[in-house]
Amino acid sequence: MKIRITGISGYLGIGIASELRRLGHEVSGIERKLIYGSISALTKEIENAEVIINLAGAPVLQRWTERTKRLIHESRSRTTQNLVQAINSVPEERRPKKFISASAVGIYKAGFLHNENSTNFDTGFLGLVVNDWEKPLKDLPLNIQKVVFRIGIVIGKEAKTITNLLLPFKFGLGATVGNGKQAFSFVHEKDVVKAFVWAVEDFDKNGIFNLVAPEKITNNDFTKALAKSLNRPAFFSIPEFVLKLVLGEAAVLLTKSPIVEPKNLLEAGFEFRYPDIESALKEIIV
Repeated sequence: MKIRITGISGYLGIGIASELRRLGHEVSGIERKLIYGSISALTKEIENAEVIINLAGAPVLQRWTERTKRLIHESRSRTTQNLVQAINSVPEERRPKKFISASAVGIYKAGFLHNENSTNFDTGFLGLVVNDWEKPLKDLPLNIQKVVFRIGIVIGKEAKTITNLLLPFKFGLGATVGNGKQAFSFVHEKDVVKAFVWAVEDFDKNGIFNLVAPEKITNNDFTKALAKSLNRPAFFSIPEFVLKLVLGEAAVLLTKSPIVEPKNLLEAGFEFRYPDIESALKEIIV
């Protein structure tokens, strides 16, 4: 299939594009200037593509100033709005058949258990961003398949979640974040790639999916598991006030999290390669 991807040069985009190419698909990126440029140019760019995968979005884990908040929001909501508008402008016979979009579990209210039926959404900045990220998809033509992946914390050999932690953990300086009781809804990078390929090749309905591993763990569980996999202690904790000094309002990303389960993926028959933290870290730490 002919597949066009926004955010193709990002961490997840590289992995997803590589696997789709390996499977024989024709994959190319949609340049940022086209996404934010004229709708007519974007319309021409996506004509005759069978699948659009939307991965665009500025990093969320950074200090939230007014400028970075605007960047985080617009890089998701405006991108999706422009893509949807462009798709609607393509003559029907040349329109994409599928629109697959990244989203985030940050849409859910922290501290509560959520499957895809939950409407107990976060009322802060993060909830606003994810809601506005998904909202434009309602304006897509009814005959275009829509798949949304609400992605959890991605871990893998190249994931910043892991690469930023390996050195301090190897030196025995591993630490829990805050009280460590907050949920750590993770997913291995290879399961993210597998899910997107599954949506391209096998799944043929509309759907919203929580893309997180089935095992529910806390930040403290993750810290202990990572330390154990490295055969190192992890006695420390990073107080919440220290994170607030560094990240400001964005510290909430590390100190408060929703508890998320992948109900729809499991019911659809999707099989995780790394369903628990032990198997995930075993693949990562070699």
